[in-house]
Amino acid sequence: MSIANSRWYSVGVLGIFLSLAALGPMGCASMATEAAKKAFEDRTTEDQVNDTKIIAGILDGLAGIDKGLVIDVNADVWEGRVLLTGTLDDTRMRARVEQQARTDPRVITVYNEIIIVSKDEKEQRRKDREEEKKGGMQQTASDIWIETKIQGKLLGAKGVTSVNYRWRSVLGNVFVIGRAGSQFEKDLVLENVKTTEGIKSSKNFIEVKSR
Repeated sequence: MSIANSRWYSVGVLGIFLSLAALGPMGCASMATEAAKKAFEDRTTEDQVNDTKIIAGILDGLAGIDKGLVIDVNADVWEGRVLLTGTLDDTRMRARVEQQARTDPRVITVYNEIIIVSKDEKEQRRKDREEEKKGGMQQTASDIWIETKIQGKLLGAKGVTSVNYRWRSVLGNVFVIGRAGSQFEKDLVLENVKTTEGIKSSKNFIEVKSR
C-alpha cells in the first residue's frame, strides 16, 4: 500500500469511528452489526450499495407524501427487488406507496404486501412504533418477538446463510425476501419460519441462485 493510499485509508477508518461515536452505543452497535452482516452476504458490493440507495429513495419519497408513512411502511430490498410491508387504512395510499417505490429505475420488481387495517388500528400501530423507537413497550411487541425468534432459528440452522434474508412480521403475518444457494436451503428457511410460534401465515420472495 502506498503512503498516499495508507493516509486515505487511515482517514477513512477514523471517519467511520467518529461517525459511530457520534451515534452513541446503540447506533454504534447497530451499524457494526449491519456492517458485519454485509461482509458475509452473497450480494455484491455494488448490489448492496444500490439496494441501500433504493431504500433511502423510497423512504425519502414516502416522507415527502406523509412523514407518517415512514412509520407505517417497511421497505426491504434484495438485489433490486423491493418488499413493502406494514399497515395502512387506505387502498389508494397503498397503491401510491407502491407507485413511489417503482420510480427508481434500479428497481426490478415490487412486492406490495402492505396490509389494510382500520384507521384506529393504523393510528394505534403508528403510536406503538413511535414508542418502540423510544424503547417503550407496545402492541407490536408480538411481531418483534416473532422476528427475533426467526432470527435465532435461522442463525442456528445448519445449511442456512441467514445474512442473505430479510424478514418482517406484520400482525403475525411473516414475509421473507432474499436469496438461497439451493432449493434445499430455501426449504430449510421456510420450514424454520413456518414452525415459529405465534405466526398466522408466511409468504416468501426467495430466489434460488447457486453460489
